[in-house]
Amino acid sequence: MEDCGDNHHSTAGGRKIIFGKYEMGRLLGQGTFAKVYYAKDLISSESVAIKVIKKDQVRKEGLMEQITREISVMRLVRHPNVVELKEVMATKRRVFFVMEYITGGELFAKVVKGKLQEDVARKYFQQLISAVDFCHSRGVSHRDLKPENLLLDANGDLKVSDFGLSALPEQLRNDGLLHTQCGTPAYVAPEVLRRKGYDGATADIWSCGVILYVLLAGFLPFQHENIMHMYKKIFKAEYEFPPWFSVDSRRLISKILMVDPSRRITIPAIMRLPWFLKGFQRPLAFSIKESDNNESKDGGTESEKSKTSPPFYNAFEFISSMSSGFDLSNMFEKNRKSSSLFTSTYSASAIVKKLESAAKKLNLQLLNSKQNEYKVKMQRTSEGRKGKLSVTAEVFAVAPEVSVVEFSKSAGDTLEYKKFCEEDVRPALNDIVWRWQGEDDNN
Repeated sequence: MEDCGDNHHSTAGGRKIIFGKYEMGRLLGQGTFAKVYYAKDLISSESVAIKVIKKDQVRKEGLMEQITREISVMRLVRHPNVVELKEVMATKRRVFFVMEYITGGELFAKVVKGKLQEDVARKYFQQLISAVDFCHSRGVSHRDLKPENLLLDANGDLKVSDFGLSALPEQLRNDGLLHTQCGTPAYVAPEVLRRKGYDGATADIWSCGVILYVLLAGFLPFQHENIMHMYKKIFKAEYEFPPWFSVDSRRLISKILMVDPSRRITIPAIMRLPWFLKGFQRPLAFSIKESDNNESKDGGTESEKSKTSPPFYNAFEFISSMSSGFDLSNMFEKNRKSSSLFTSTYSASAIVKKLESAAKKLNLQLLNSKQNEYKVKMQRTSEGRKGKLSVTAEVFAVAPEVSVVEFSKSAGDTLEYKKFCEEDVRPALNDIVWRWQGEDDNN
């Protein structure tokens, strides 16, 4: 095995141990800049899969922001039909995603043997939609639903892998199934192929429709040896139903494979259909309690939950200070070094109001752009060592009750900026800050 742990691994009797916690095993698969290994938890003896990602390549691809926000949510959600992300660790050069190890192989290995009976296909589709619906409710879109990402556990239940990691190239699985020479585009919504901006959640629904078709038919709805001809078919939603498709399944697939995303059926509407509801058992979803790591049933709406503390305790811990020595903040730094982050349990709009009132109290001029209401630009009126100090604060929603605010210097002197953050910004925002980046739990 390659050196995947920087200085955080040891070799004991030929065994490769990382972070003193996991024994690394065989390579399960690899993508462009991710390798996935089998591993064993040394304490619990549990089997896990560890995805090892090189930070430099992720940063080069410009995927930091998306990964930061999506994984901070995925780290905290539990759903029986989503592969669990158990832990995230990092060294200077690599990030390690410790995931549930799924033993049943790919769902599509079953389709290789021929089309599935409608009741069987429906069961898998119900589990797929449940997983997708749950993650959409947490603000996470998959963006890359395809055969390689649908796994089966030991009980034969569907597990969607890489929710929130979908920006990263997935490991390659050579099952030879349905891989026309164009691969994944066969599952991608037309608006994504057009590359003109799209809603990730609506695009996910299209992919679910293609998957349902494949389960029932045993082959793809859009196929052509020439990739451009296949694109044309997708852009027109040009496909035919095999004669054995039931009337209700045809009707559902027709409503999903709508070229216009605004006319495409929604997940709540899918879940109300008699065809979908037949034999449907709604799985219990879980989220982690604020105060400890015990799982609790995720009942009630977000608004019914405690307003005093975020329901996803570790959301920011993921970004800033997982544990000593594994500070992940450098994974997400942008080219500008002079930036700092804090989390807040206040809403994004309340944070913006507080930022604006703090700017006035500190005699800063507001330079707000109308294009982004969650970005506050402020500038000192007096000249500094390198002109007027200009600061931008941008608010990101990480989870239903957690926001991350990133401060960065737009212009002026870095030392003046750091002093300004310490002496002026922190005291002024104290009542809305939950935690500043890099602060220890003991602080």
